[in-house]
Amino acid sequence: MNKPVLVIMAAGMGSRYGGLKQIDPVDEEGHIIMDFSMYDAKRAGFEKVIFIIKRENEESFRAAVGDRMSEYMEVSYAFQELSNIPEGYEVPEGRVKPWGTAHAVLSCIDQIDGPFAVINADDYYGVEAFRLIYDYLSSHPDDEKYRYAMVGYHLGNTVTDNGHVARGVCTLNESGELEAINERTRIEKRNGGIAYTEDDGANWTEVPADTLVSMNMWGFTESILREIKAGFPAFLDEGLKENPMKCEYFLPAVVSRLLGEEKATAAVLESKDKWYGVTYKEDKPVVVAAMKRMKEEGLYPKNLWEK
Repeated sequence: MNKPVLVIMAAGMGSRYGGLKQIDPVDEEGHIIMDFSMYDAKRAGFEKVIFIIKRENEESFRAAVGDRMSEYMEVSYAFQELSNIPEGYEVPEGRVKPWGTAHAVLSCIDQIDGPFAVINADDYYGVEAFRLIYDYLSSHPDDEKYRYAMVGYHLGNTVTDNGHVARGVCTLNESGELEAINERTRIEKRNGGIAYTEDDGANWTEVPADTLVSMNMWGFTESILREIKAGFPAFLDEGLKENPMKCEYFLPAVVSRLLGEEKATAAVLESKDKWYGVTYKEDKPVVVAAMKRMKEEGLYPKNLWEK
């Protein structure tokens, strides 16, 4: 069984935040959020990282992240490109939006031949999460079913004071495995609690703070790549008809389909760590303060990559 590989989705430009937020420092030493993720991943056991980026960002990304990281981990790149779609399909004229997280991961199909974890570039996941996912991937090969995993966070640990966020709200079965994920695209703090709306604020539904949600930290075997590829035409058939400029092929949708078909299980690995991310510019001071505090508490050295 090959050692798990880390895949980091860094092709998004951060439309709400503006600019290439993935390479914006979050401490006085110049580290970015990805530095903390890769540091945690390396001490959990990961030795290789694949960055999914836009081809036009390659030079700046290599300069800011990849070249530096190649001293500590094996580094490679995959490019998420709109034109990477099945034969017989065309990109709608004027579309610039990427095809979503499942499509991003599909861009790694020629580079992965074993278990792998997937994370977002601009999210801080915490030390525990990487240890949980690495240990799971190292000990759960596919058998009669695909054996996947997801790190679940308490919703209250993943919301911002500065606007709304999108979260995958998880339903678990009696075994603690994922049963379904409901994508809530607008969740926010509201009236002392947390609630979501699906009709632009006309109606709100409260959600308990300890509800487990997905932050797009997944653990997969290579089988997911075949399934993403196989399901892409069906997604395009529907998506191009209903929302040709903005439809997205999401990882949770692929997982949900495989769960429904009873082809896969997805263990939910619960983390009580607090998530940090820069969804909005106003989030950055919160992240900077958190990183400073964690260094002071000894969770991280002042300079992460000092030899």
